[in-house]
Amino acid sequence: MISSYSLFWRRCLVFHQIRYQESLTNKSNEIIDYAEEIDLDYSLEDLPKIIDSMTIAWDRLKNISTSLGTFSRADKDYQVPFNIHEGIDSTLLILKHRLKANQHRPGIEVITNYGDLPKNYCFTGQLNQVFMNIIANAIDALDESNTGLSFAEIEVNPNRIKITTSMENQGVKISLADNGQGMNQEVKAKIFDHLFTTKDVGKGTDLGLAIAHQIIEHKHGGNLGSAERKVWDQ
Repeated sequence: MISSYSLFWRRCLVFHQIRYQESLTNKSNEIIDYAEEIDLDYSLEDLPKIIDSMTIAWDRLKNISTSLGTFSRADKDYQVPFNIHEGIDSTLLILKHRLKANQHRPGIEVITNYGDLPKNYCFTGQLNQVFMNIIANAIDALDESNTGLSFAEIEVNPNRIKITTSMENQGVKISLADNGQGMNQEVKAKIFDHLFTTKDVGKGTDLGLAIAHQIIEHKHGGNLGSAERKVWDQ
């Protein structure tokens, strides 16, 4: 819609300039009337704003397209070098609609504290699925912790997700924490079990964290666990 609007006014302006040049020595009433008809002054003022909006929209579409390409990259039957941070950033962009503010709560703030990581050999599609499952689970946990709170009350202690990466013992450590209400010991002991969930019926697949656990530990030889701290649940 924006592009059609912009194209229309550009055509009007070009046509106006042509007719203006033709009658430059003797400015006719026709050119004056046409300038009023297309609201020339407004068009000249508004066109740069329209073009800027189109450019911003194009950049957003380009970023989303790039992120979808990174996220949905097909796995080969062997591990390939992968930029962990690109995978996380792509996942965050895809989940942006869930992170932004809605009628029930302010937007969820995401804090990234990235270390200096080399590219790592992994199954990229599977690892991106892990990022998706865990970050989506954190969003769900924050939404659940907001139950019974007003918009203003949540604003006092805004929802936050913090993602930290670092090198540790010649391996990569990725920590994701949220400032929700946390988990009790009984839940923590079962979160990676198949079909275990704390969500209401019809919400979630009950498989997200179990699949993430299998991908990290069985496909990549890593460890996936949970730890609780005083402020952030990790």
